[in-house]
Amino acid sequence: MKQSFYHNVLELIQNEEKNVDLLTHNAIEDSYRMITFLQQLLTELRGSLVKNEFIDDEDEIYFFKKIKPQILGKLIYYNKVYRIETTCPFHNGKMYFNYFSKQLTNLKREFMEHICSSDFYRYYRSGRDDRDTIFFKRGNINYHDGLNSIVFEIDPEFSTFYDYKVVRVLANELLYSYLLTKINPEEDIDHLISNSENTQKDLAWTDSKNALIELVYALYASGTISHGKISIRKISLVFQILFKIPIEDIHHSFHRMKTRSGSRTLFLDYLKLSLEEYMDQDIK
Repeated sequence: MKQSFYHNVLELIQNEEKNVDLLTHNAIEDSYRMITFLQQLLTELRGSLVKNEFIDDEDEIYFFKKIKPQILGKLIYYNKVYRIETTCPFHNGKMYFNYFSKQLTNLKREFMEHICSSDFYRYYRSGRDDRDTIFFKRGNINYHDGLNSIVFEIDPEFSTFYDYKVVRVLANELLYSYLLTKINPEEDIDHLISNSENTQKDLAWTDSKNALIELVYALYASGTISHGKISIRKISLVFQILFKIPIEDIHHSFHRMKTRSGSRTLFLDYLKLSLEEYMDQDIK
């Protein structure tokens, strides 16, 4: 299968996620809808794989290392969100905060015990590819390594076992951002926006929210504000108050940007091009 086909699949997911907001009362409905959508998508992908097979080893490795983990990782993520939301005791208050704090503690413990201490995690995080033919080609499972028993439950035609390890990493990252947002809600953001005396009435953000999120993360990543000693949440809060625009689920939106096809920095590319054109006008 061609990489263009994979990118189309990821675009389908991104388009579906545009209508997802896990910080509202629709979280249960939205997460369930994504579960059914992603499950169907995986089923269709497996059917396409059985019919067409991979072009070569590089294609197979790319699929099991880059593509399938993104889809299955999100499926597991939305399923966990669904389970968490359907067992949440209240919508606010101390019990609500304690509930999500406990979920975050459990996630951190699972990460420390089962993920970050493994040799494979270090391999994956370092960006290495020298063992990809072992980890991301089917039929190379070494049972002498004392693998987790889930290896006996996977579909050998649609998994290498190690692709599932990547899935867990990606799912945990998404879940971590979700829980962090739940524990540090920005419930007062509308109040701050409407009551900010310093906000100019004629100052408005007229591009997309994704563009603003891209700018926020660029400022955070570059460390250009407060010598990099300020959180993403605080930077986003400044812009939300300044432009009177609420930004929901900023971490999840950023994760979608990381996996979008084409340029992942569309807005920053546009800023650079606009500035260069403006400079050229001055020269003329």
